[in-house]
Amino acid sequence: MRIKAITKRIILQMFHDKRTLALILFAPILVLTLIYFILNSENKEYTIGIIQAPEGVVQTLQDQTDYTINIKEIAPDAIENALNEETIDAAIDASSDSVTLYLLGVDSSVSSRIQQLVKRAFEQQVQAPASHSMHFEIHYEVGDATSSLFDKFGTQLIGIIVYFFVFLIAGIQFLSERTSGTLEKLLSTPMRRYEIIMGYLAGFGIIAILQSSLITFFVVYVLGLPSHGNIWLVLLITLLTAIHALSLGILLSTIANSEFQMVQFIPIIILPQIFLCGLFQISGLFSKFGYIMPLHYTSHAMIEVMMKGNGLSSIKFDLLYFTVSLLFFIWLNMQLLKKQRKL
Repeated sequence: MRIKAITKRIILQMFHDKRTLALILFAPILVLTLIYFILNSENKEYTIGIIQAPEGVVQTLQDQTDYTINIKEIAPDAIENALNEETIDAAIDASSDSVTLYLLGVDSSVSSRIQQLVKRAFEQQVQAPASHSMHFEIHYEVGDATSSLFDKFGTQLIGIIVYFFVFLIAGIQFLSERTSGTLEKLLSTPMRRYEIIMGYLAGFGIIAILQSSLITFFVVYVLGLPSHGNIWLVLLITLLTAIHALSLGILLSTIANSEFQMVQFIPIIILPQIFLCGLFQISGLFSKFGYIMPLHYTSHAMIEVMMKGNGLSSIKFDLLYFTVSLLFFIWLNMQLLKKQRKL
């Protein structure tokens, strides 16, 4: 009977906690759906620049049934800009005895797939295997064939790790301020709401600056992650990512009643961003959801600076997104404090 009573109490308690019940039932479905789209979806449309190539090879590429290959004539001196701006995915130059294939190299899966398609197209134009009759030279605009997995994914993982830890720690810390009564005491003083919010952001922000600086310099100078751009721009991107996670963590902590409920936001807020930020290749309409994810802009900015070596002008829209969304979250935090002060 006592076991039955405990069992009944646990079940009733769980059904009264709608948030936990929803997490248990629907969060796994959401995560599995994202994984399904990632593992079963790939970009099947590529644009290949042609400097010079046999007509038969070009026609074979265009006749692909599994992939859509767009052909674009390009001058040799325009390859670098076209790859960096991602107006083309690769370029072919068969003007000599060997075939030179130019690849961006940011996404190793895309580079490998294009190599296979191009080599197969040349193989079909000769009787002997291409490895015997045609020599291929692969030029990577970013990285090379020997780059490790960490070289390819470490750039984006910096932002993901910073965002995750700052979001979780800041949210739990602000939650403890509220549940311990400290925030309530501050609200009873003549302090303005924006002063309270900015004070918390500044306090947690100093820790976020230290964390961002430590992670950035450790990954680049200790772990040896290649960085072709300005290290201070990398630090700026990491810092803005941390401050954004900080403001969002504080915002969501206002609707949580315990540390456990704060942790519940991880599969809802963090995991979708990891899946859709560009770390994995997703095609179709589902990939468009990535444009509303903060980590998408962190990932894009990191690739532009660290992998491509571009400057501030290439990440201005990413910085604008973080600035506007940060101001919006600060405003929302002020409105929630206003509501709490009335209570």
